Amino acid sequence: MELSRPHRLGRRAFSALAGTTVLGLALGGSVNSAALPYGGPGPVPTGPPPGPPAADGRRHRVALDRYSLLVDGRRLALWSGELHPFRLPSPSLWRDVLQKLRAYGHNAVSVRLAWNQHSPAPGTYDFTGVRDLDLFLRTAAECGLYVVLHPGPYIGADVDAGGLPGWLTTVGARAGTTDPAYLRHADEWLSRVNKIVARHQFTRGTGTVLLYRADTPDRAGLAHLRERLRADGVEVPLLHAGSPLAWEEPERTRDAAEARRLHFARLARGSTLHNVHMAYGGTSWGWLPAPSAPSATYDPTAAIDEARRPTAKLAPLHQLGHLLRHVPDFTRMTGAPAIRAADARIRVRRLVNPDTGAQAYVLRNDSADDVTSTVPMGGTEVEVTVPARDAKLLATGLHLGAGRKLAYATVQPMLALSVGKLDIAAFVGRAGETAHLVLDCPDEPWPTRLDEEAAWTFDHGKLHVVVPLKEDRLTRVRVRSGETDRTLLLLFADDAASLRLWPYETPSGRVLVRGPELLREAALDGPVIRLTGDTVDERELEVWAPPGITDVAWNGERVQSGLGRALSLMTVWPLPGVPGVALPALDGWRRRAENFEVRPDYGDEGWTVADRRTSHSTTPVPDGGPVLFADDYGFHYGDVWYRARLDGASGLESVSLAYSTGADGLLMAWLDGEPLGTHRPGGTGDGKGTWTATAEFRLPEPLRESPRARSGEGAAPVLAVLVRRTQHGQDAYRAARGLTSARF
Repeated sequence: MELSRPHRLGRRAFSALAGTTVLGLALGGSVNSAALPYGGPGPVPTGPPPGPPAADGRRHRVALDRYSLLVDGRRLALWSGELHPFRLPSPSLWRDVLQKLRAYGHNAVSVRLAWNQHSPAPGTYDFTGVRDLDLFLRTAAECGLYVVLHPGPYIGADVDAGGLPGWLTTVGARAGTTDPAYLRHADEWLSRVNKIVARHQFTRGTGTVLLYRADTPDRAGLAHLRERLRADGVEVPLLHAGSPLAWEEPERTRDAAEARRLHFARLARGSTLHNVHMAYGGTSWGWLPAPSAPSATYDPTAAIDEARRPTAKLAPLHQLGHLLRHVPDFTRMTGAPAIRAADARIRVRRLVNPDTGAQAYVLRNDSADDVTSTVPMGGTEVEVTVPARDAKLLATGLHLGAGRKLAYATVQPMLALSVGKLDIAAFVGRAGETAHLVLDCPDEPWPTRLDEEAAWTFDHGKLHVVVPLKEDRLTRVRVRSGETDRTLLLLFADDAASLRLWPYETPSGRVLVRGPELLREAALDGPVIRLTGDTVDERELEVWAPPGITDVAWNGERVQSGLGRALSLMTVWPLPGVPGVALPALDGWRRRAENFEVRPDYGDEGWTVADRRTSHSTTPVPDGGPVLFADDYGFHYGDVWYRARLDGASGLESVSLAYSTGADGLLMAWLDGEPLGTHRPGGTGDGKGTWTATAEFRLPEPLRESPRARSGEGAAPVLAVLVRRTQHGQDAYRAARGLTSARF
């Protein structure tokens, strides 16, 4: 009678290891050869990732092996950020958040569609305005993001009934099963969605929908879904439970340190399909949230807050996203023999890339103290400090451009990219720690410190660079040598400074921008690089761009710039900050009385009469009484009013009202317009999102003695009841809401 959930991916259902849930990627895709296992003679070697996705009109092939997705024969580490369009019901703001996701390192957006947001009645669907899925998918493609789409039918996500429409409670269908009554409605919903999705598939070059996600209870349900997708022309790969390539979705994290511990643990298992849940939480408007939702703010721990502002937790996600995008070694990592830190409080997981020999080390400290210990890395005992309840991601053997190889570093790599004849590598850590980086250099290099914090020394074929990381400050070191005409630029940043580093890929090459609070877009226009972004305070602007770029435009206006020592374009004057805003005075308030429904003379002739005797609800109908459940009369959301005329009410002393709600429900009652009281259910409910209670109201003496309450005199007294029924449970969605019985 309830939604089947053994295999669904719930927000709160996590496996024991690092608190993650997983889905797999279907080997055969959803319909055809657009999504197949890789069939080459051997594993695809590590190499540059595919370019940013776009609706480019070209066919694309999506395949996979045991390491990663393969897009047009190139390895792709998917770093998806989840947002729900129905929690940001303003199409003009979708682009804002999607641009921020890309800027902060995401290459994909994971989207859930709530059936109940689009279908107010059987056979009725709305994909316009704030529900315009076509517009959302077009915007995601314009922002250069892959899309992972999850249309349900059941999505969980702390929404009413898990996204199932309220009217489904009245049709007698067993949701989440292969019950024909349910599949008839579910298929109709999916076909309406698929008609739009088919126009935006990455495999066809008409959009950037890369993966289609489904939670199916069994093989029969999965087979039925495949047939539905084939019939609707959806050919992108299908994510579902139990397939080989894991889609991981970690639990919420409260701060940057916890985010590092959790996401680095996933990386340590070799995962290359990541989803940050939530990247942007938004707002659970109106009657949207499920009973388990604690507040209207959905996921206050999201990296981008409800007002679309960055939070302190964003830095590690920004750093890791760009690492996965710009350091391809991490797309093919396998477990390596275990190593141990000298201090056992630091646990170490090691991975190796079989193509490049690069190694990654995840160091985790679950203790309450900062721990300094030596760790064997690249044949050397390296002293590393891991703060309390934090983690570090370190690497050895990375190639940092032509002829330069990382021996080891005590700080995390964030990106490695080439711009013209310049190779740039950025490393990040916490403010106050000292970064120690060592490069293998067969011949003595010519390092130049461009900022006073850096120091260096060369010893036995190794260049040692030491940099104390300062708050919101970037330190640059330039390295040249006779082995190559390419220059290596090392950048060292703390968390705050890393959030001012913006790599961006254009059709003419990569660029790196430093300074503004946000870089939304970058485009090369002849000798001009045109940047669009945001500033809050005054900020200097530094740009590394391909050869031939000599001028910079910011938000449509040329800015004076010159060539800096770091071979970058530096603005002569800082970018302006945001001017102050004068708030208007809020006056001229008006007021008006409410709750006219409680008045005895209120006209209720057009109201629905509660006279049914049977119900599809899982809540039993009281013997001898009519069905009072709100859903049975088409009232699926919000407060519900009841009015009753109490004929023959002589001697009435009390009223007993049984009712059923979701979390934070209540009941209010009036007799002849006079309040009887307010009642709230107590306890913890039934564990499935339903609270039941009985409100007992004794009539005050004035009401017992009023002319309307005396038999045979005047009109019958009127009882008015308001039930704040709140939400349907995500699983037991057919439990009754509203009044269940009344006794006088």
